[in-house]
Amino acid sequence: MISHYRYAFAGIAAAALLTVGCSSSNSSGSSGGTNWSAKASAAAGGGMSALVTAAKQEGTLNVIALPPNWANYGTIIKDFEAKYGIKVNSANPEGSSQDEVNAVQQENGTSAAPDVLDIGMSVALANTKLFAPYEVSTWSSIPTAQKAPDGTWVQDYGGYMSIGYDSAKFPSITSVSQLLGPQFKNAVALDGNPTQANAALIGVMMTSLASGGSAGSIAAGVNFFHQLKQAGNFVPVQATSATIKAGTTPVVINWDYLNTAAVVGSSTWKVFIPQNAIIGGYYAQAINKQAPHPAAARLWEEFLYSQAASGGQNLWLEGGARPVEQQAMTGNKSINSSAASALPAVSGTPVFLTAAQATSASTYLAANWAAAVK
Repeated sequence: MISHYRYAFAGIAAAALLTVGCSSSNSSGSSGGTNWSAKASAAAGGGMSALVTAAKQEGTLNVIALPPNWANYGTIIKDFEAKYGIKVNSANPEGSSQDEVNAVQQENGTSAAPDVLDIGMSVALANTKLFAPYEVSTWSSIPTAQKAPDGTWVQDYGGYMSIGYDSAKFPSITSVSQLLGPQFKNAVALDGNPTQANAALIGVMMTSLASGGSAGSIAAGVNFFHQLKQAGNFVPVQATSATIKAGTTPVVINWDYLNTAAVVGSSTWKVFIPQNAIIGGYYAQAINKQAPHPAAARLWEEFLYSQAASGGQNLWLEGGARPVEQQAMTGNKSINSSAASALPAVSGTPVFLTAAQATSASTYLAANWAAAVK
C-alpha cells in the first residue's frame, strides 16, 4: 500500500542521506581503472561486463524519494540488489522532486550524495547542470521527445492523472466539478504541495483543463482549488494510504497507477479519469554528475531501461505504470502482455505538458498557490 507520495521537507532528505554508509569508490569516480563518471554509455567504458564489474566493486547505490509501492519500486530495488549483489541505500522515500535536487546540492562531495534521481520534469529541466549525460543500451527504443539529446535526463514511466475515491462514502464521480459539491466537505486531497511535488502540479493542471483552461496556463486550476478551499472541501494534507484508511482523505487526485484499490488497500476504492481533461505525465531518470558510485549509477539505469522479462521496463508495467519503451516492446513482443492489458483504458487525445508549459505552471504556482488555498 502507498505510504509515501514523494513529498517532504528538504531537511529530511539531508538528514536521511547522512546515515548512508561509506562508498568503496574514490573521489575521482574511478573504479577498476575506468573513470565511469566521465562515461556517457556502457560501451564507452568497455561494455556491459566492464560496467557490471566496476559497479560490483563499488558495492553501493544511493537512491532517494522512491516509495516501495510507487510504480513497483520495492520490487525493482530488491531485484537489482539480488541480481548484482549491490546494496541499495534508499533515503527519504517521502521526498519530493525538489528534495532530491536539494539533497544533491547539499551532499555532493560526500559518500551520502544521491547517485541517481527519479524526478518530475519541471524540476529536472531546471537542474540539468547537476546531471551527467548517459545513453542506456536501449536508447533507440526511447522516443526522441522523451529524452534530452545529450542524455542528461530520460523519461522512464508515466500514467494519467485521476480521481480516486471511496465509493462507500460518495456517489460515482463523473466530473471534476462534482468535487465542489457539499457532499465532498473535508474530503479532497492532493499528494502534496504542487509547488514541490510533480504529481500534485499535474493534479492541479488536470482541474485546470476540466475547468476550461489550457496546458499553457494553470490559472484555472489554481482558481478551482481556491473554490474548493472556500467550500471547505480541500484537505491541505499529504494523501497517503494511512490518511485514506483513517478517512482523512477519502478523495485523492493522483496518478492512476497510485490510485488503484490494490495500492491504497481498499476494496471500495474507485478511480475516475476525466475524459475532458486527460493529462499524462512521465517522470525522468537522471544521474548525479558527482555521483559517489558512478558505475553503480549507470548500471542502475541499464537495469531500469532493460526490456527483459525481469527488467525495469516490465517491472514498472507490473506496477501499473506505463514504461517509456512500451511502444517498442509491444512491437518486439518483449512486453508483459497481461500487465499491459490491465492498464486503465483511456479514450481521446491525452495532453502532455511541454517543457515550456511545465516551467510556466511551476512559476505560476510558486507565485499564486499559497494565497489561493490559505
